[in-house]
Amino acid sequence: MLIGSLNHLVTEQPPEKKSFIREFMDFLQAFSVIGLAIAFIIGQAASKLVTALVIDIINPLIGLAMPDVGDLAKISFTIGNSTFSYGDLFGNVINFLVIALVVFLAYKQLSKVGLMQDPTKKK
Repeated sequence: MLIGSLNHLVTEQPPEKKSFIREFMDFLQAFSVIGLAIAFIIGQAASKLVTALVIDIINPLIGLAMPDVGDLAKISFTIGNSTFSYGDLFGNVINFLVIALVVFLAYKQLSKVGLMQDPTKKK
């Protein structure tokens, strides 16, 4: 029994020796690192675009409805010596919601054309 298991180890071929560059390229392909990097860069650019939209367009429009404030980001209240500027928080929540909506819409379109599988649907 022991000889049979040792014979199995001797007959197996050693793994092919790969160069460092080949191993690195295999790693990039296996984990789709380049696609992830591209998505990250595009995501950063889209985030800046949405942030500019919220700060430059949406916040002032909401501020028009609040005549005393003029800009959503400047809404605050004061208790004693402390000022709580919660308008900026609202702006960031709007920013997040717009980005989440854009990602959801992109996901729906990618699912529709078959580039992405919907994990919520049973096969």
